[in-house]
Amino acid sequence: METFDWQGRRIAWERAGSGPAVVFCHGTPWSSWLWRPFAEALSSEFTVYLWDMPGYGRSSKNPEHPVDFGVQAEAFRALLVHWELDRPHVVAHDYGGAVSLRAHLVHGVPYASLLMADVVAIPPAGSPFFRLVKEHPDVLAAVPPYIHEALVRAYIGNASFRQLREADLAELVAPWLGPEGQPAFYRQIAAYDERYLAENEARLDRIDLPVRVLWGAEDTWIPQATGERLAAGIRGATFAPVAGAGHLVQLDAPVALATELRSWLSVSAALPGRDER
Repeated sequence: METFDWQGRRIAWERAGSGPAVVFCHGTPWSSWLWRPFAEALSSEFTVYLWDMPGYGRSSKNPEHPVDFGVQAEAFRALLVHWELDRPHVVAHDYGGAVSLRAHLVHGVPYASLLMADVVAIPPAGSPFFRLVKEHPDVLAAVPPYIHEALVRAYIGNASFRQLREADLAELVAPWLGPEGQPAFYRQIAAYDERYLAENEARLDRIDLPVRVLWGAEDTWIPQATGERLAAGIRGATFAPVAGAGHLVQLDAPVALATELRSWLSVSAALPGRDER
């Protein structure tokens, strides 16, 4: 793991492999851990990059630092400059969709291709629990740690169509525990602002690059119809449901997702006129 210091924040990141650059963007309440097995599998053919957004995973969680979509998109742009990447392939999940889209549509960051899986990208978004926390972040942030842990475990477990293994559930919950993690969990939900998603949707027709949208057919957090609408708004984008998968497609259907990723990236990297590094 390496770190990138940006505007007082410490952004944790990793790189491996060689070949065309592929950058993985995670969402909430996740971290780059979800993407690590897929990045490792692709590192024999691609240079893979993982990063934790500020306020998530192993990155800093300073309560004074905003963690909204606007800030995360700026951080992503700065990180790509730091890596000296030009037109990487981008793979996004959940919030990573909104962040990568804003970096491209608002800040003009060029990509070679974009694959989005069960992303928060256009309105509406958010599970019932997410909306409850959004309305009462201060109250829930003050609950005793054992109640908080039970809430987070139940919330994360609900994102999977298949029951999560205990080891995986513990890994996903761990960053949100303790005196730093607990307030950070509620802070990132309180920062959610749907206007960023509306701005993304209004600009979708400006996207001019290969786009693939994947969606867990059993996603109860964001319905498949939202993913279909997202793909329909992007010229030339393709859409595919992933059978037997909920919102956590990485853990529900890893083989199907890995197959999709390798197929998509192999074709996209071979397109003429693409000079990734």
